[in-house]
Amino acid sequence: MRILIVYAHPEPDSLTGALKDVAVHHLRGAGHEVVVSDLYAMGWKAQADAADFGETGAGTFMQASGEAYSNGTLAADIRAEQDKLRWADVVLMHFPLWWYSMPAILKGWVDRVFTNGFAYGSGSTALPRYGAGALSGRRAMLVVSIGGREPAYSDRGINGHIDDLLFPIHHGILYYPGMDVLPPFLVHGTIRVDSERFADIAADLRERLARIETIEPIPYRTQAGGDYDRSLRLRDGLGRDATGFGLHRAG
Repeated sequence: MRILIVYAHPEPDSLTGALKDVAVHHLRGAGHEVVVSDLYAMGWKAQADAADFGETGAGTFMQASGEAYSNGTLAADIRAEQDKLRWADVVLMHFPLWWYSMPAILKGWVDRVFTNGFAYGSGSTALPRYGAGALSGRRAMLVVSIGGREPAYSDRGINGHIDDLLFPIHHGILYYPGMDVLPPFLVHGTIRVDSERFADIAADLRERLARIETIEPIPYRTQAGGDYDRSLRLRDGLGRDATGFGLHRAG
């Protein structure tokens, strides 16, 4: 398989960096092709702005994004990352949980790379979404390092359930343009990880990656599957035993 790793941590010797190295070594050893986008090492520009689009006569920012995509005038670094996504069968995002989300540089990668026309569209250029779209057929998985202990991210945890915190990434970034989203690989309590615990974590990650082709994705409801009405509200009678973001899981 062709695997793109998008990695976001400023310190190569961090736990996140070490797990990225474990993934690269294991996947290549198993015969997969692996490409790494190391955002900090690349000096990735996080902010999306008009400089990304070249010369365009479009009015709004979204229109300019779509026109630049259609005309091939997007900035070279954006086009290179879009090519990697087209190439990949699997996308792994390696990052630490900072302030309940991904690091700004990784969000900036999404903001700039997932352009109008490539990952989304509207009006007459609307693209299928939520279970369909330009990135359909690809699998995606998060590898997340979390400083706090697991109970604090549970159903009664003070930080909120980790599934809720990751929903905007899982559902709103990865599933929206059609990717199959796998359950995340989570490492809690990362403030102190000794060599013995790291060996166990690395072994667990290798085991998970060995099954990357067969892991069942999170069963999100598709937009076109009939579960939502014309206003995109879940139909009455569905999800009776669920609340919050859990309403959007089919099983």
